[in-house]
Amino acid sequence: MNISAASHTSVWVSKDRIQLAAALSCGMVITGLYTIPFFRVLASIGQACLAVSAILYLLSHKQVGQRQKWKLYLGFVVIFLMHFGAGLVTNPNNSKEYWRDIVLQLPFLVLPLAFWVLPPLPVRYLSRLYKLLLGLTTFSALGSTAYYLVHSEVINELYTRSKVMPTVPDHIRFSLLVALSIAVGVVLLNREALRGWRRGVVLVITVFLAGYLHLLAVRSGLLALYVLGVIAIGYQLRRGAWSKALVLATALVILPFASYFALPTFYNKYHNTRDDASRVEQTQSANSYSLVGRVYSYQTALRVWRDNPVIGVGKADLQDEMSTYYRRHFPQIDDEHHIQPHNQFLFYLVSFGGLGMLLFLLAFYYPLWWSRSRHAPLLISQYIIVTLSFLVEPTLETQTGLTFALFFLLLPLSSAVICDQEEIIKKGLEWRPA
Repeated sequence: MNISAASHTSVWVSKDRIQLAAALSCGMVITGLYTIPFFRVLASIGQACLAVSAILYLLSHKQVGQRQKWKLYLGFVVIFLMHFGAGLVTNPNNSKEYWRDIVLQLPFLVLPLAFWVLPPLPVRYLSRLYKLLLGLTTFSALGSTAYYLVHSEVINELYTRSKVMPTVPDHIRFSLLVALSIAVGVVLLNREALRGWRRGVVLVITVFLAGYLHLLAVRSGLLALYVLGVIAIGYQLRRGAWSKALVLATALVILPFASYFALPTFYNKYHNTRDDASRVEQTQSANSYSLVGRVYSYQTALRVWRDNPVIGVGKADLQDEMSTYYRRHFPQIDDEHHIQPHNQFLFYLVSFGGLGMLLFLLAFYYPLWWSRSRHAPLLISQYIIVTLSFLVEPTLETQTGLTFALFFLLLPLSSAVICDQEEIIKKGLEWRPA
């Protein structure tokens, strides 16, 4: 009876079943990014299921699936520990905010450990997960486009007031998801991982998303798209693929000019940005103009950091410290517009000081350094997208932003196989969306 029960259990916790459970969990995380308005916890449930899959694998197989890559995952855990350690300098009055941050930052602990324990997902699962991302992004973009076509006059006017059309998820994170989805489409097409009608569908989707990103006209996503495009041109030139480089270069030149004359949202966003930037010298404009508000958030944050250069003020105390300096140096800005720095690097610099910022850079970007001698287009693409978003947003300070940034770094990182080229070909691993 015991032998039978043990045998039955071993079947259900086999490596194949655990990898299937892990893939389904990853699918829940990806889908959860698009269900924020009506099912906010789906991404968190997916992360919990991924952790359970890792625990089952560890208990049943008595081994760590990616033991060799422990250094790559350790850095992300260190970032969580940095947040946890901030409690030592947190004002007791802000303890509630401190624990809220700890809960928010849990993915930095849960996801890296889960991916480290689990073996790399099979190619078929990885491919389906990226296709799921592509499909969900396309579905959401189509819905947003349809909404724009019905309410075009109202939405066009919104863009003159620094507002944008509604999207799921929010427009900033969604623009980054669109940029990543375009990168996924390009990688799938470039590696010829698709055949027949599927290749044609992905090509149409990729072109549509590139056009949609200009209709959405969110600066973060557009910046990511064009930087990725320039890097892709350089890569194709290095490979001697002159025709592909020419096509990409032509598209990068034509798209913004065509969008300026054909898309009212892009046109209005361009002129709104120029008008916004021209008001930077008028401090009171921070109450009405988002770009001006960001500039003064940077100036205020730097003043706070100069008084706390080594260990910072602590993340939970940041808002209080910022408000104090706003009132002292920029009294023209209303309390309700005392925003935190819209720059992740500056946010960490003020919160954790120079030491914390150095630790974050080493921990977060070590996997990028590790991948420098490997062909990992989706890992590098996500690092570029996330880093550019850091320059204009505190990306890691929201559930959607943190999940997007971390999950799509860990997914390709976990798929990177440590073995020589001969072994890769022998095992049939030549196409892994790393």
